[in-house]
Amino acid sequence: MSTTTSKTTSKTTKGKAAKRADELREAINYHSYRYHALDDPEIADAEYDALIKELMVIEEAHPDLVTPDSPTQRVGAPPSDQFAPVRHRTPMMSLDNCFTLEELNAWGQRAERLISGIDAYTTELKMDGVAVNLLYEDGVFVRGATRGDGRTGEDITGNLKTINSVPLRLRGDDVPKTLEVRGEVYMRTDDFEKLNERLGEAGLRTFANPRNAAAGSLRQKDPSATADRKLSLVCHGVGYVEGRRFKAHSEALAFIRELGLRINDKNKVLKDLDEVYKRCGYWQEHRHDVPYEIDGVVIKVDAIAQQEELGFTSKAPRWAIAYKFPPEERTTVLNDIFASVGRTGVVTPFASLETVFVGGVNITTATLHNEDEVARKDVRPKDTVIVRRAGDVIPEVVGPVLSKRPKGTRRWKMPRKCPSCGSELVRNDGEAATRCLNIYECPSQQRERIFHFASRGGMDIEGLGYKTIIMMLDKGWLRDVSDIYFLEPSLFEGLEGWGQKSIENLLKSIDESRARPLASFLTALGIPHVGYSAAEVLAEEVRSLEKLETMSEEELEAVEGIGPVIAQSIASFFAEESNRAVLDRLRRGGLKPTPPPPKKTGSLTGRSFVLTGSLEGFSRSEAQNAIEDFGGKVTSSVSKKTDYVVVGENPGTKFDKAQQLGVAILDEDGLRKLLSS
Repeated sequence: MSTTTSKTTSKTTKGKAAKRADELREAINYHSYRYHALDDPEIADAEYDALIKELMVIEEAHPDLVTPDSPTQRVGAPPSDQFAPVRHRTPMMSLDNCFTLEELNAWGQRAERLISGIDAYTTELKMDGVAVNLLYEDGVFVRGATRGDGRTGEDITGNLKTINSVPLRLRGDDVPKTLEVRGEVYMRTDDFEKLNERLGEAGLRTFANPRNAAAGSLRQKDPSATADRKLSLVCHGVGYVEGRRFKAHSEALAFIRELGLRINDKNKVLKDLDEVYKRCGYWQEHRHDVPYEIDGVVIKVDAIAQQEELGFTSKAPRWAIAYKFPPEERTTVLNDIFASVGRTGVVTPFASLETVFVGGVNITTATLHNEDEVARKDVRPKDTVIVRRAGDVIPEVVGPVLSKRPKGTRRWKMPRKCPSCGSELVRNDGEAATRCLNIYECPSQQRERIFHFASRGGMDIEGLGYKTIIMMLDKGWLRDVSDIYFLEPSLFEGLEGWGQKSIENLLKSIDESRARPLASFLTALGIPHVGYSAAEVLAEEVRSLEKLETMSEEELEAVEGIGPVIAQSIASFFAEESNRAVLDRLRRGGLKPTPPPPKKTGSLTGRSFVLTGSLEGFSRSEAQNAIEDFGGKVTSSVSKKTDYVVVGENPGTKFDKAQQLGVAILDEDGLRKLLSS
């Protein structure tokens, strides 16, 4: 055979392979959509597997035919040493919770007072899983991340690609150029039981509940390990969408379902609050009728214009709420009550319990909150007690079963001396808290401060967990947080469980933390009353630790969002000589927090806006971004400090309040002129 003939045959063979590969991908994506999005498969699993196998054979023979969105590429990303931070295009807000139908009714009545004539509500089962954000560009899945703090999550793209219900390419011709989808990754209860059985047989640690299993599986550094655990995705909303406006939340869900994304088939649109209450009651009774764990029902105002009118608080939307089912309760024996000292010196009594399985978790300890609560509930060592998971999260002792109380039990009393350092405990008049005032020498406070500093909510130093911190304290390596930045590799030599790789990883994570955002560092310091939200406000305003250290209480209080209590707490913290000494040593250890990006400046710098009603030419996020691009600020409520209220169709109470206060009102054309001036 001649060379020319050989080349022609090769091209023909490859051309046929490319055509067949395209046919297979189209067929696989179609059947995956039928199975995962519609729950209505047309072929048996064996036939589906045969299509995958045939495509794999073609791609192995012709590697250049492999596409990034090929169904064979679900597993294939290399193992990762860390999960890079990812900034969400639009924030992933958490939801407010309610725990009784009375609280749910109060939310509903409040919403209907603010907006007369709410069109409809959507109800969705509250999956007990892990919130994620998926980003599609031109219909291709390009990035997935955890929720994180709502603004920044962790990149878990490789692991999400292994989940069959995550489409690698969206279906149809009407695909947005950019689309953010919000969803929940979960593990079915039967898959959870099989996983635990497998882990147990291998002598490995099992998971307490399906949510923990899903979270642990998503944080596997090797995607093939995630693929080995059957995870599922259900989508419950959209974030940023380019070039499309939805009239209703239910419309958005129907749209992404058409694109091939799975939504829960138990979602329901209801016309009024009475139907919502009945729906919540039904699922409370039937929570175990679905093959996955649910812990409540999420209720949302369906109309997008009405959602925008209700707006947000600093943490959550006013147009949605999660009704959490009442916690499950069990009885067990309270073996003893012990006192524990936290990082701020507050001494908390805890119940030591006979292990009891409640709400999918084995519980051995539960908080008793404070001395007054122990007395009010009259729980005593050796009592049989009722235990529940408050909000299905925090273990709580409800009270004793008096009919089973043994003879000779005695009321528990708070110790007079600190169980950690032996100092006298103090309880101020009018306060429920008992405190150890030995702030800098108490081992428990020392340990808890370091753990808080290194935790994910603070400096996020991977590898510096509770056990490691205790070991370092026992060896005298740490006295305060600044010592972290002077750890040397030689300290770990010869220590059991510390190989070269684990030492390198810890020191690398410590080094990376030297440049953490200023807001994270301020949170990590553990200043009383300063959580992440207040830390973000401070970081945006002062932009440097050095400036913050020199600000007076009056200057701090003048910062919008910082009240007198927080201002006094910050000023007191930086006035304390021992705190200043720790900060100086942190600097010597190379710590240099990164300030937030520079504030945008422009023609609207220093002006504040409130948006109300529906705009024709902008989505709410597009209008906000445009204002912020010119240096303006968009807030959620109207006050005397508001410069402009931008009014669209069907404005509500914000428009009325603007008129009452004499705030300047702009229509959409007025906003455009202001932006172009």
